[in-house]
Amino acid sequence: MLRIVLFLATNLAVLFMAAIAMAVLTALGIIPPDAPYISMLVWCALFGFGGSILSLAMSKTIAKASTRAKVIETPSNDVEHWLLSTVERQAKQAGIGMPEVAVFDSPDPNAFATGMFRNNALVAVSTGLLRLMSRDEAEAVLGHEVSHVANGDMVTLTLIQGVLNTFVLFIARIIASQFDRGRFMIYIALQMAFGVLASIIVAWFSRRREFRADAGGAALESPAAMASALNRLRAMRDAPSQLPDNLTAFGIRGEGMLKLMATHPPLEERIARLQAQG
Repeated sequence: MLRIVLFLATNLAVLFMAAIAMAVLTALGIIPPDAPYISMLVWCALFGFGGSILSLAMSKTIAKASTRAKVIETPSNDVEHWLLSTVERQAKQAGIGMPEVAVFDSPDPNAFATGMFRNNALVAVSTGLLRLMSRDEAEAVLGHEVSHVANGDMVTLTLIQGVLNTFVLFIARIIASQFDRGRFMIYIALQMAFGVLASIIVAWFSRRREFRADAGGAALESPAAMASALNRLRAMRDAPSQLPDNLTAFGIRGEGMLKLMATHPPLEERIARLQAQG
């Protein structure tokens, strides 16, 4: 759940810096202010895809730092042994390299997978998930995250984000160029506004990929275990959330406009889809 919010937040920050970099290069004459549309589109693609790829390349480092995740290098207890052996088994079944496995301290049941390469990813679970779910349920969640890696979901979303970033920079640039005064501030404001809209589109694609990861978790463990894990989340949905207010859309809740930013479909829809496939 956290992997997308971290990716989107990093991408917005990088996109903002790309906009400033393009403005500076224009001021220095490196990018002609009256460059033809095709030439400008090429520059925007360079920065747009560059920012998106940089976000993905930084994703593991940022995820570890922001969640204070502890990577299990040498297991020190039974739970850590079980986590490593489970992910190792699932990774072999999925045909990917062994990911790093980490645990982060959070009372909410949460997990995420991230990384630039299928054979060098990170899978992390929260202490809340380990405490509140049975081992069968937790293994299904781990299978869900390993499936994200095997399906190349982060790379797919990076490419989508790169395309969107390109048009965010390009359209903002074209509109801002029509103003004689305050052009730079208008450009930055438009770029940030369009960047938020682009994040909504990425979140929509993310919701579609969740169904596939649910199917993967069911295949790596069992449909019953995956359904039980989702039902466990649904049962806890009405409990007070410990997620920060600005992250609730990325947990198991999200109402009103927050639904547009939610990276996961409604639990009822995920459970129904899983039951239909089973």
